[in-house]
Amino acid sequence: SRKRLKALRTVVAWRGRAEWDQVMVGLYCGDSRLQQEALDRVSAWKSRYGPKMPLAVDCTAELIRCKVLDSSGRLKSHELILSYGLALVRFVNLITERKQKVASIPLRQLAREVDIPIWVVDLRHELTHGKLPPLALCRKGCDVVLDWLRKTYWSRQLGNNLCEENEDEDEDEEQEGVEENAELDNDTWD
Repeated sequence: SRKRLKALRTVVAWRGRAEWDQVMVGLYCGDSRLQQEALDRVSAWKSRYGPKMPLAVDCTAELIRCKVLDSSGRLKSHELILSYGLALVRFVNLITERKQKVASIPLRQLAREVDIPIWVVDLRHELTHGKLPPLALCRKGCDVVLDWLRKTYWSRQLGNNLCEENEDEDEDEEQEGVEENAELDNDTWD
C-alpha cells in the first residue's frame, strides 16, 4: 500500500492545487496586472520544471504574454504581429509535433483530430511561409487558441468550472467534438 502510494506521487513545479488554480484564473482574468503576476509565476515554474512543463501551460503563457504586451501599448503593430505570430506558430507546431513523429501527416489533418480550427493552421502557414497577416487576424487567432486551451486543458484540470454554457455559435462550431479526456501535458499527448 505504501509502495503504491509512492508510485502515484508526481513532483510538479507548483506548490499545490491552490497555486495552480490561482495562476489559471490570473491568466484568463483579462486584467493585465494579474495576468503579469500569473506569467511571473509560470516563469518560476518553468525554471523549476524545465522541459517537463506541460505544453498547454507554456503555450498559454506565451499567448497571454502577447495580449499583455498588446494592451501595454509599448509595441508597434508590426512588432505585435511578430509576437502573436511566433506564439501561434509555436502552438500549432508543439501541439502537432508528437503525432508528426509517428508519420508525416498534414497539419490540417492533425488539427482536425484535436479540434483546432483549420483557419488557425492556415494562419500559421501564412505566418511561416507567406505575407504577414493583419494584426486583427493575429489577435483573433490568439483568442481562439486561448479559448481552445482553456476548454481542452485548463477547464479539465478544474472539472470544467470555467466552461460557459452559452457560448456563441462560431465558437461552438470550432469546438465541436472535443474529447472528454484531451490533455496537453507532456506525458499524455503521445
